[in-house]
Amino acid sequence: MPVKRMVFHEITPEAIRRALDTTRDLDENLVDAQETRRILDRLYGYEVSPVLWRKVRQGLSAGRVQSVATRLVVERERERMAFVPAAYWDLTGAFAPDDGPDAGQRFTARLVQLGEARVATGRDFDDRGQLTAAATRDHVVTLDESAADALVAGLDDVPFAVRSLETKPYTRRPTAPFTTSTLQQEAGRKLRWSSRQTMRVAQSLYENGYITYMRTDSPALSAEATDAARRQAAELYGPEYVPASPRSYASKAKGAQEAHEAIRPAGDSFRTPAQVASELRGDEFRLYELVWKRTVASQMADAKGSTASLRLAGTVTGAGAHAGTDAVFAASGTVITFRGFLAAYEEGTDEAETGSDAGSKDDARLPRVAEGDALSGSDLEAAGHSTSAPARYTEASLVKKLEELGIGRPSTYASTISTIQDRGYITTRGQALVPSWIAFAVVRLLEEHFGELIDYRFTATMEEDLDEIAAGQRDRVAWLTEFYFGGDAAGDPGLKELVDNLGEIDARGINSIDIGEGLQVRIGRYGPYVEDNGAEVKEGETPPRASIPDDVAPDELTVDKARELLAAGADDGRELGVDPASGHTIIAKAGRYGPYVTEVLPQPTLDPGLSAAALKKAKAALPKPRTGSLLKSQSLATITLDEALALLSLPRVVGTDPESGTEITAQNGRYGPYLKKGTDSRTLPSEEAIFTVTLDEALAIYAQPKRGRGATAAPPLRELGDDPVSGKPIVVKDGRFGPYVTDGTTNATLRKDDAVDAITPERAQELLAEKRAKGPAKKPARRASARSTAKAK
Repeated sequence: MPVKRMVFHEITPEAIRRALDTTRDLDENLVDAQETRRILDRLYGYEVSPVLWRKVRQGLSAGRVQSVATRLVVERERERMAFVPAAYWDLTGAFAPDDGPDAGQRFTARLVQLGEARVATGRDFDDRGQLTAAATRDHVVTLDESAADALVAGLDDVPFAVRSLETKPYTRRPTAPFTTSTLQQEAGRKLRWSSRQTMRVAQSLYENGYITYMRTDSPALSAEATDAARRQAAELYGPEYVPASPRSYASKAKGAQEAHEAIRPAGDSFRTPAQVASELRGDEFRLYELVWKRTVASQMADAKGSTASLRLAGTVTGAGAHAGTDAVFAASGTVITFRGFLAAYEEGTDEAETGSDAGSKDDARLPRVAEGDALSGSDLEAAGHSTSAPARYTEASLVKKLEELGIGRPSTYASTISTIQDRGYITTRGQALVPSWIAFAVVRLLEEHFGELIDYRFTATMEEDLDEIAAGQRDRVAWLTEFYFGGDAAGDPGLKELVDNLGEIDARGINSIDIGEGLQVRIGRYGPYVEDNGAEVKEGETPPRASIPDDVAPDELTVDKARELLAAGADDGRELGVDPASGHTIIAKAGRYGPYVTEVLPQPTLDPGLSAAALKKAKAALPKPRTGSLLKSQSLATITLDEALALLSLPRVVGTDPESGTEITAQNGRYGPYLKKGTDSRTLPSEEAIFTVTLDEALAIYAQPKRGRGATAAPPLRELGDDPVSGKPIVVKDGRFGPYVTDGTTNATLRKDDAVDAITPERAQELLAEKRAKGPAKKPARRASARSTAKAK
């Protein structure tokens, strides 16, 4: 049977017809490259992952791209751990021309020079807190607090004059349409989405014919799309916003596969966000709007304007160290005279790689002055600063870094980041990616025993080799054989030889991270802990140890913090008193998941003649002590017995739901206070509410639609009066799956023909009545697996 390949980048009738008319033969080289990539990833994972299971922990995995991504995050955290902040001071002031057309117009300037010496800023310090070699060579002057205050006094009421003024034309070009990588980056910056969420929403938009294929390395647009973008820009913003000739874009990434178009709105003519607003809701609308803006802006005119750099100076008076020296201040600004593509879209930026001093740019308009003009200074102020450690990677900046290094394919970055999160290698703190101590151990093992496999350049070269297979320039079987068995021209060992000749790996050394003064972080069976190997202990005893709470990031575990944890966990906790009801002693302790209180139960007496299995069973049957995590407002040092007993009394029974007869309890969990009714949990507004919430208040919380943790209720889209059945008010709300009507108890999704603005109270009542008549949705019965069926037979 003859086989042909259809190629379409969007799911629209026009694209499908064109694909049917222009089919092509299968490219066997591309098939070979895909199969080679799949086999390569399995060879890597199946050979290296078992080493991690034996030496670090079960359930871990290694991968060609995921291990390199984890290494990047760990290396950034190492830089933060080694970082030493530097302190420096500077001066700012408000200035205004004494005469001229803009007399009295104030602007802000910063001290940049004293005499011939430049004043130090954050970028002049290295990660050890010392001046860089270039700053030392340039004789940069560093101000401390006393010197800065002396300068403020020495410049009080001093006349200033314009030293120089430079004006240059400003031009800014639009950014290219979205590729997979840049879409993930921009959605992370502007929408605060993870790569996984971005690709999930993009997949839905593609499948429903709203955007083109979302896995692409190419920023290029087809001729039809270019014409559509130019036509729409002219209609919406005016013909002057469209350049004379179309703009074309090409990928700068090495080895980019440009088989697809950029990600853009589907069709030969684009629908504006306003035109799809009735069809798309929530996340889908927000992403479509982002794609539409970027695509249209890419074919618009440059933004035009001018930049001005102004320098002014005054002579320091008084008797300080800098008396008689010229103090030079600088200010800069940009004036946009023609917005061009900025009328439609402006690209976001990542946090600076290092927080030393990015040098903020003042976009305020500067007054019209000339060299030599007199200025008045006021509000001079000295400010102290401290350099910041390199910023952690976000998902957006990690995707950008991987693409810069040529590692992996942008279409796989979302699944790669999800994998290293699921394996416990990284967690998120806001938008920042924080590596776990497990990640430190894994990366150390790979660096010491599989250095080439985790090398950035080697991994990028593998991508280039795979591209050569796709181009028919390499044989895939020969390449895979060389990778696995070795035998290249340089005589490098293959993966099999590396694994077979690992030798003895010191698991204790791999799982130990030094933090100074004899203190080590160890990866234990029940989580990471800090151990003081410099402490004096008796023979046979273990060194002092303390669990590391999950909320302490690696760069926050300083020597002082480690000793604080050791001190908190050195004894059996702080004794608070005796529970009058049980007679048990109540103590407060520090644990892995934070501080908690617990009771000390009497030591049981077990029959020493029991077998090991019977002894284990007897211990499991012993009563467990009550425990309770401290509230955020409580601390180990100040918690009282009464507060501890209140925590140990949880969960608190609030009452019984009159409709279902299910008991409702108030509890304190890892993620905060919440209510629990059967399997239905709802967040409480405050920790105090655990002890004060009433049954009526709890029922009111359960009457609201369930929302994700941390989410807030959105205001209703419309109010439609009271429902005649329930007597409760009916409102229209925007939900995860589109608009719906609800009376607080029953929710009914609007049909396609039901517009939010046009739905009547009668129609809303009809939808709710239909939903009540159907009753609760039944879960489908689980199909028996082949294994369980065989077992039953």
